[in-house]
Amino acid sequence: MKFAKYLFIFLLMGWGATLWGQTVETAAAAPAAEQLPRLMTYVLAITGAVLFIVAMFYVVTVNQFLYKRVLDLEAAKSGVTLPDETPLAAAPAGESFLTTLRKKYWEDAVPIDREEEILSHHDFDGIRELDNRLPPWWVNMFILTIIWAVFYMYYYHWGGNGPSSSEEYKMEIEQAKKQQSIALAGKANAVDESNVTALTESSDLGEGELIFKNTCAACHGPKGEGTVGPNMTDEYWIHGGGIKNIFKVIKYGVPDKGMISWQSQLSAGDMQKVGSYILTLQGTNPPNPKAPQGEIWKEEATPVDSTGTK
Repeated sequence: MKFAKYLFIFLLMGWGATLWGQTVETAAAAPAAEQLPRLMTYVLAITGAVLFIVAMFYVVTVNQFLYKRVLDLEAAKSGVTLPDETPLAAAPAGESFLTTLRKKYWEDAVPIDREEEILSHHDFDGIRELDNRLPPWWVNMFILTIIWAVFYMYYYHWGGNGPSSSEEYKMEIEQAKKQQSIALAGKANAVDESNVTALTESSDLGEGELIFKNTCAACHGPKGEGTVGPNMTDEYWIHGGGIKNIFKVIKYGVPDKGMISWQSQLSAGDMQKVGSYILTLQGTNPPNPKAPQGEIWKEEATPVDSTGTK
């Protein structure tokens, strides 16, 4: 039995050391501003778990002690001596200080010969209850939870050391926004010439304008008026207008006309943005426009059925 207890304690210490190492490693990988709060959170959680396990260990130990004591008392009443067992009813002589503390603050069992003092004054079918106090281990654990709550409230709510519930909520919202941005960026790059649509947000068009001036203005002019390349501000288009045709030309280029493919240099999202910006140049009438090239192109109307549904 002692070997099993020591083995349990050894395994508990190994588990605690492993969990502590993982905690330190996780906290070290976190941003500098979050390392201490996150580390303290793990410390409190680990401490609470260890206290709970230790409490359960002692509960099992006390139950075994009381069970053996009852067996010995019943055997003594019947005049039977249990083999290889030391009677537990009689307190061993010269108890240590720690043993006295354990019995007082953890066990505090009422001796059998004094149970008449705590018998209740009522009975049910001849059965009378013992008016025992709450077990000391239970009371001590209750006091520990109160102390724990005080430290917890100070650390997370009063002292400002750890993040409060509202602060944790804000941190999770920020993390969710970052994940959403990553997801939207991946979705933006999933477009192609078959499903691309024109963007209208000012932020997207602003990025498209910047890309146009950096990559397209050399051939089409800074305002889309056309130089080597065709004019982008009139209604004439060589390869068709609309976002899908513009996206396709940007993506694959027109090698025989000197228009290179940009799919290896621009992401699908960037090509969509610059294509959307080119559409906003229609009718801007910049100075010195290049002569029209191609044919007039108009966006086809979306068919509508008799019910009015597009």
